[in-house]
Amino acid sequence: MIKLGITGGIGSGKSTVSEIFTLCGVPVYIADAESKKLVGTSPLIKEKLIALFGKELYKGNVLDKALLASHIFNNKEKLEKVNAIIHPEVKKDYEQWLEKNKHHKIVAQEAAILFESGFNKLMDKVVMVYAPLELRIQRTMARDDVSYEKVLERIQNQMPDEEKAKLSDFVIVNDGVGSLIEQVQNIIQQLGNSCI
Repeated sequence: MIKLGITGGIGSGKSTVSEIFTLCGVPVYIADAESKKLVGTSPLIKEKLIALFGKELYKGNVLDKALLASHIFNNKEKLEKVNAIIHPEVKKDYEQWLEKNKHHKIVAQEAAILFESGFNKLMDKVVMVYAPLELRIQRTMARDDVSYEKVLERIQNQMPDEEKAKLSDFVIVNDGVGSLIEQVQNIIQQLGNSCI
């Protein structure tokens, strides 16, 4: 089994690329979505986050995301503590998912912070999705209904594309010109499989 990591900055089109891999028969674990689920369902994460920030962080079983964001925004130390609580649980969840999908030749994990979280070490190969900066900003503004400045601020808080590209085995260019399907098919072929 080949474990593939899929990453890229905000607005790069990771989700679209992941969908194409799925259509080609490659199951994809969406780390960001699963971690959000776990934050709401894992008693261990809830207990540790409450110990860190107080009971008001949860209303019943629902995490107050805005409150959590206010605690960790521009506070690297608190962000690292939160990641140290969540990432091990996501890793366990991913390992269980791998077990369920072990009959596949290729599996993938999509994660915005694949390198920052150290999850790249669990992968055999990494695909980075690249899109030009202006295009990423426009896509994110339209998707999240946020200002240009807010998107730029988020991008500046992420690992630079150049760095991600250097650490990746494959780079998919999502500029609205080249075919994403062909690029995904080429990667699958290079990994010794074919798109179904």
